[in-house]
Amino acid sequence: MTTKPEPVQIAQLLAEFEEKINAEIKIEPSDWMPDAYRQHLIRQISQHAHSEVIGMQPEGNWISRAPSLRSKKILLAKIQDEGGHGLYLYSAAETLGVSREQYIEWLHQGKAKYASVFNYPALNWADIGAIGWLVDGAAIVNQVSLQRTSYGPYSRAMVRICKEESFHQRQGYEIMWRMMQGTKDQQMMAQDAIDRWWWPALMMFGPHDSDSPRTSNAMRWKIKRETNDVLREKFINKTVPQAELIGLKIPDPNLKKISDEHYAHGDINWEEFNQVINGNGPCNQERLEHHIRAHREGEWVREAAFHSDLRKQ
Repeated sequence: MTTKPEPVQIAQLLAEFEEKINAEIKIEPSDWMPDAYRQHLIRQISQHAHSEVIGMQPEGNWISRAPSLRSKKILLAKIQDEGGHGLYLYSAAETLGVSREQYIEWLHQGKAKYASVFNYPALNWADIGAIGWLVDGAAIVNQVSLQRTSYGPYSRAMVRICKEESFHQRQGYEIMWRMMQGTKDQQMMAQDAIDRWWWPALMMFGPHDSDSPRTSNAMRWKIKRETNDVLREKFINKTVPQAELIGLKIPDPNLKKISDEHYAHGDINWEEFNQVINGNGPCNQERLEHHIRAHREGEWVREAAFHSDLRKQ
């Protein structure tokens, strides 16, 4: 039976923990860590893993409708990558003492979240371009900084994920570029897609720093290296010139260039964000029901793999 550390011991352990953090030494699963640090990671990494897996759904619907064999092959490779990202992240999350089955159960019960952006529908092929360019582009901005997160397993998982996400962003941008080189109808489809996906992509970074109660601890413990607002600004400053280059217009009447590399932007509809987060988005129910059904129908595969491993031992 493990005895609970005395207050003096906890103070010493906390001092050693913070010393490691400040010295940029990674925290590993066997290291002592404050419960609040562990709980923050459990929430963040599992939410990240759920997002990768749920995010396969809107794109998976377009595999059979891709406009060319090349497009289909690239989309299949991308979706396979996303499944792999979920695997890396669930594995990292399990090092925190919670089973993968528990993480999935929390998701199905509505106790765990995933990125709000995946609760919007992909209506046509231009949406696949917008998802790759904007959604994966936003993910890259966030995930590049997570390569330096203080928790070792999470940091190492992010290194490979970032390399693959950069491919996804290029895939999406290529789709949008090709459509803007096409017919008037294709150009209108591309503009309509960015009109619908721009604001959800900005919401991906989370609430403003002043409205995000977990940000201070996450920054202090170097789980996050940059705040929500800083990351959002980086994404906007990077993406607006890309849109202008191929003739797309950012759907923000208040967007204004304030220097060579910086833009001011309009207000985000946080009421919409909160509605989607709380389960009232266009596709919340559809996404979760699909995942529950697929999980249930795949149970025999998991059982077969489990018994196969037992026979090998």
